[in-house]
Amino acid sequence: MLPTKIVVIGAGSAIFGLNTLAALMRSERLRASHLALVDRNAEALAPVGRLAERLDREWEARMTITTHTNHIEPLDGAEFIILSIEVPPREELWRQDYEIPLRHGVRQPYAENGGPGGFAHAARNIGPVLEIVRDMEQHCPDAWLINFTNPMIRICDAVARYSRIRVVGLCHQIYAGYGMVGLALADDLGIEVPEGRISTEAHPSVWPLLGQVSRQAADRVDIKAAGLNHFTWMLDLRDRRTGEDLYPLFAERWAVFDPTFEPLTRQLYRAFDCFPIPGDEHLCEYLPWASDSQTRPWEKYDLSLYDWDLMAQLREFGHADIAKMAAGQATIEHLRQADSEGALEIVESIAGAQNHYHLAVNLPNQGYIPNLPDGAIVETPGLASGMGVQGIGVGPLPEPVAELCRREITVARLGVDAAVHGDRQAALQCLLLDPVITDLDVAQRILDDYLEAYREHLPQFWT
Repeated sequence: MLPTKIVVIGAGSAIFGLNTLAALMRSERLRASHLALVDRNAEALAPVGRLAERLDREWEARMTITTHTNHIEPLDGAEFIILSIEVPPREELWRQDYEIPLRHGVRQPYAENGGPGGFAHAARNIGPVLEIVRDMEQHCPDAWLINFTNPMIRICDAVARYSRIRVVGLCHQIYAGYGMVGLALADDLGIEVPEGRISTEAHPSVWPLLGQVSRQAADRVDIKAAGLNHFTWMLDLRDRRTGEDLYPLFAERWAVFDPTFEPLTRQLYRAFDCFPIPGDEHLCEYLPWASDSQTRPWEKYDLSLYDWDLMAQLREFGHADIAKMAAGQATIEHLRQADSEGALEIVESIAGAQNHYHLAVNLPNQGYIPNLPDGAIVETPGLASGMGVQGIGVGPLPEPVAELCRREITVARLGVDAAVHGDRQAALQCLLLDPVITDLDVAQRILDDYLEAYREHLPQFWT
């Protein structure tokens, strides 16, 4: 056993909190650990705490379970902080991030992690994240921060450059790449493709089907991908059984695969001769060719917006399910397969000095990708061990791809600096360098509207 102290901040989440809780509680190696569940929303946290007690009893985890609405309380002695927070209400603010630029003629592809929406989203979350990090410096300076809060690049950059806390960002988007490879090579690899429409978009009607394919593909092939979060590129593709380089076969099969499937990905692969991993809905946020109001590329590439209303409803359903499980009115057996998106494996490996290879970690660049700036948050394969988490060097990206990434790195860092210091000039520069923005005056008007709309969340810009 590896008893340790783990603090989960954002534990009241209907998806992240539930999956993370279940994954940690089922771990044989973490028996007798202290699991502290934190959420400012006491109403959402209470049933999660009761569910944790039920899991502890029925799965014999022998854990110490505590719940907290203040993140400072459980930090003393913590070795791992798992973070997934959002300034609420998530869907309402996300919709506003999209609609404010639209009033000025700027139609963002997605508005979550890149574009003007990426600036607003990051600026709101950076303040609360750095508040947590500052308290970690006082109470548990040697703890690892395992981050899931988006925008991943910007949040991890803020922690890495403005604190002494070690941070690693985790994201499961690489499985979109496994899904696309699995579909193209299904006949060659013996992969069963389920019936129905399959896409990489984050919609509950299609993502599970892609997941069935990606899980099979991950058993059969190894992908080495690198770049930035939601903007990674497949550098190598191998058969796990034979070691054969499958990239040439994939290129051949992809060329004749359904031309309506992931059309933006297809165009980019053709232009840059390197396959982009994230899928169209995330990829589009970082490109200058997905938001032109004259050519309307979102129609040509069938780029879907996030369904804010549906996801808000699903969140409510999720909280209701948690309450039923907490009250003993629903089974918990399905939670044995819950996926923490890597958090469990990172905790077990660092605490127990094991060696765990992880498909994608977000860390400050230490030569992992030599033609991207040192210290920039990059996504590469990684190794978790008693030494912590290190990225694995993958060599340089193709130079045109690296240039796309370098631009996004500059945009992200400017946005972080602006949010930390309340610097309006840095914020304007962040928007002006963003590929979605094409007009100086429009950028200024969007910034002014954002700062006014989010005045209560961004007081640093008003002092």
